[in-house]
Amino acid sequence: MVITHLGGQCFKVQFGDTTIAVDPIAKDSKHLKSVRFGADVALVSINHPDMNGVDQASFNGRDAFAISGPGEYEVKGVYIKGFKSDSKYDGEERVNTIYTVNLEGMNLCFLGALSEKEISGETLESLDEIDILFVPIGGEGVLTPAEAYKLAVNLEPKVVIPMHFAGIGTKESLKHFLKEAGKEGVAPADKLTVKRKDLEGKKIDVVVLSPEA
Repeated sequence: MVITHLGGQCFKVQFGDTTIAVDPIAKDSKHLKSVRFGADVALVSINHPDMNGVDQASFNGRDAFAISGPGEYEVKGVYIKGFKSDSKYDGEERVNTIYTVNLEGMNLCFLGALSEKEISGETLESLDEIDILFVPIGGEGVLTPAEAYKLAVNLEPKVVIPMHFAGIGTKESLKHFLKEAGKEGVAPADKLTVKRKDLEGKKIDVVVLSPEA
């Protein structure tokens, strides 16, 4: 599996011949530069141009299957669950969807533009053990760095990938998050290439991905 960061909360997850776009950036985003690439599935956490550019994930013969809310889905052998939560992104109360994606023996969890400090008990009971957690850290309508790290500790993933610090979020949010985690020396990587065996023995290992956009 190869994970790359395209700015904001946008990630491209590639495994085999399948590509998943997470919170693709729309062309009319006022904060972020959209990047067009072909994906098989597009996950949208909230209905906002910074995260709902499904058309940008349909390219080069690929028409992305859009998932934009709670429920259970199976697309091309990929199992996806969505759970309702809340966001206050861009100054408005919004419905946010937390997604879990199970593939290649790993469970990925995308918290989206989450503003709630705690996840509901019902959702927690439905979450499987998390291998890779994507958590917003930018404040201003999503979790602050301190809130994000505390929630990450509670969820006990093997790897944590911070998001919502490039193009959106507060300028110093990544620095503050790494300080909370005691990981000030973590160097950003261009991408994360990972297999199930690579996660053995890891616990809340912070990985920072530099945005391509």
